[in-house]
Amino acid sequence: MTKPNAFISASVYTSHVPAIGVAIDLGNTEQAYWQALFKGYEPSKQWMKENKPDVVFLVYNDHATAFSLEMIPTFAIGCAEEFKSADEGWGPRPVPVVKGHPELAAHIAQSVIQQDFDLTIVNKMDVDHGLTVPLSLMCGEPDAWPCAVIPFAVNVVQYPAPSGRRCFELGKAIRKAIESYDRPLNVQIWGTGGMSHQLQGARAGLINKEFDNAFLDRLIADPDGLATMPHIDYVREAGSEGIELVMWLIARGAMADVAGGATPKLVHRFYHVPASNTAVGHLILENK
Repeated sequence: MTKPNAFISASVYTSHVPAIGVAIDLGNTEQAYWQALFKGYEPSKQWMKENKPDVVFLVYNDHATAFSLEMIPTFAIGCAEEFKSADEGWGPRPVPVVKGHPELAAHIAQSVIQQDFDLTIVNKMDVDHGLTVPLSLMCGEPDAWPCAVIPFAVNVVQYPAPSGRRCFELGKAIRKAIESYDRPLNVQIWGTGGMSHQLQGARAGLINKEFDNAFLDRLIADPDGLATMPHIDYVREAGSEGIELVMWLIARGAMADVAGGATPKLVHRFYHVPASNTAVGHLILENK
């Protein structure tokens, strides 16, 4: 009898604003400034409880903690047993240690590299708010995270960053890798970062609601077309840090409809401004 393989059940997309983590850690989620944002994630926390995966493959960008300007891999997969919360200058976040899944991570690395994507294999690193804030938003404040997590870091900090098309095609390769793993693991893939924001220069504080919502529309209905958007459009319309949105295309490229399957179910959509000086976007898509 053939053993069932791993599968991707859903994709999650969310901003990872560091100030959100600070609000959670300081118990400020009920403050007037933050109430609407955290209310928007309540359906997601409930969905996560009801649809707990075995593994989350979490796409994020490092913010000069595990990597520095001396060495930045374009794509890096965490293959360690665990990943501690990084000290980003004010101490590590008081969150659980992230437990990895070395066996699946190694399998994905093997498969994706054989599909001609060059990954950097990382066997030891700390993870920063880019990874822990999404976990907090989706899982609350547990004593331990409810599932294993494979960190997947993408360089969107120092140019050249990978194109949207490259990220979308990488998502397809990750889906093939996961579906070829011969254990029946329920895997979710998360794309994090964004939405529109700029942290420096004359346009610091930029937020473009129209662009953000159009991006969400196209991510749902026209991901292949969205993948052709050039870098300059992200920078012009969404600010210098808006380029983080290419990471969402990795998660979207891993969904079944991209490979000829059924259209995914939209479970939840949320958009809020501001959170610190950033627009917050969020989607949950389920494979049928």
